[in-house]
Amino acid sequence: MLIVTTFDIPGYKIDAVLGEVMGMTVRSANLGANFVASFKSIGGGEISEYTNLVYDSRNQVMQRMWEQCVQRGGNAIVAMRFDTGDIAQAFSEVCAYGTAVVVHPIATEEEGGTPQSIAQANAPQPAPQSPPPGSQPYGQQPQGFQPPQGYTTPSYR
Repeated sequence: MLIVTTFDIPGYKIDAVLGEVMGMTVRSANLGANFVASFKSIGGGEISEYTNLVYDSRNQVMQRMWEQCVQRGGNAIVAMRFDTGDIAQAFSEVCAYGTAVVVHPIATEEEGGTPQSIAQANAPQPAPQSPPPGSQPYGQQPQGFQPPQGYTTPSYR
């Protein structure tokens, strides 16, 4: 899992940009955690029940974002960010988003290599995994798909 907050990855070359990916969750603390936290707030200090809730939420949304990246054929995410918000004072929303990309490590003979990328470039590469049965590569329609009558494919040139 290679996820960075920067727009590039030192030692790696971006071969393809696959688009935005995100993971989201809406959570609330359970009644017990709220009860304990209310007493802890009187004395001040960290409220570990809420800290754990936030850590769990962030880990979950990052995993969901990573799964979207892999489904599109990516092996890294750049420009990753978190966004949070409250819903009706009882729930918190956590979102992680970034840009899915395909990268390859820059080896020793190429300019810009780092010790990490050189080691990865020289390591044996695992065999590519085939997509699950019934899934389509990103951007391709399932076999037999017919666009609506009168639809024309947009031209981006």
